[in-house]
Amino acid sequence: METEEDFVHELLEDLESGQLQLPTLPEVALRVREVVDDENANASQIAEIIAQDAALSARLIQVGNSPLYRGRQEIDRLSMVIARLGNKLVRNLVTSQVMKQMFQATNDVIDQRLRAVWEHSVQVAAIARALAGQSPGILPDQAMLAGLLHDIGTLPILYRAEEHDELLDNPDLLDQLITRLHTRIGGAILKHWKFPETLVSVAAEHEDLSRTHDGPADLVDIVQVANLQSHIDSDHPLSQTDWTQVSSFHRLGLDVDVHEIELTDVAEEIDEVQKLFA
Repeated sequence: METEEDFVHELLEDLESGQLQLPTLPEVALRVREVVDDENANASQIAEIIAQDAALSARLIQVGNSPLYRGRQEIDRLSMVIARLGNKLVRNLVTSQVMKQMFQATNDVIDQRLRAVWEHSVQVAAIARALAGQSPGILPDQAMLAGLLHDIGTLPILYRAEEHDELLDNPDLLDQLITRLHTRIGGAILKHWKFPETLVSVAAEHEDLSRTHDGPADLVDIVQVANLQSHIDSDHPLSQTDWTQVSSFHRLGLDVDVHEIELTDVAEEIDEVQKLFA
């Protein structure tokens, strides 16, 4: 039977050598990213790519009509979604919407865990979006995407665990491995996907509670705080964190004398974001 150290060594060795099977960003998200990054691209080219995925098209129209983005006129075409939201926001929304399909497995135990990770990621994304709305210089939808991506490093670990019965039979050990490895692997995945360094840092550093930097709050700060808020009243180790020792809260100007952020004013917004990814 493989030991924990063997598993960790094998996983990290495969990561360093490029042999670790990293999740692949769905094709439609890759193509939309490429087009948006092309200075000569236009909205019709983006709409043409998205239109090839009927389910995604319908979801984006639904998103465009949601309370988060709704304008005076109801949207019924992709071109209207892009015109209202803009190319870069649509790019982030496409990536966000296709993420859910990656959190699935053939093994029931792993599938259940992946669904739990996805639900947690959605909760963090919703809180992060709300916090960004109160943080000058941080785009709410970039914060939402960062929240969805922050635990992406759990995927290869859980995929690999499908091949190891001893891990499936020992959930505590699997949790320890995830805690130990997921940030390092998450950063590698987002680098592999050629995401901006700001998002790579979110995946790699969101659990580094001693992290500090000069200047205003950044995306890592937002997601770190949202992640800690999401674990309140849970049995997760992070629920025991002393917030006064986490500098992210200070950069966001949040009161750390209470062990919960006051989110009543944005509760409806948080609920709407969670509905987007239900």
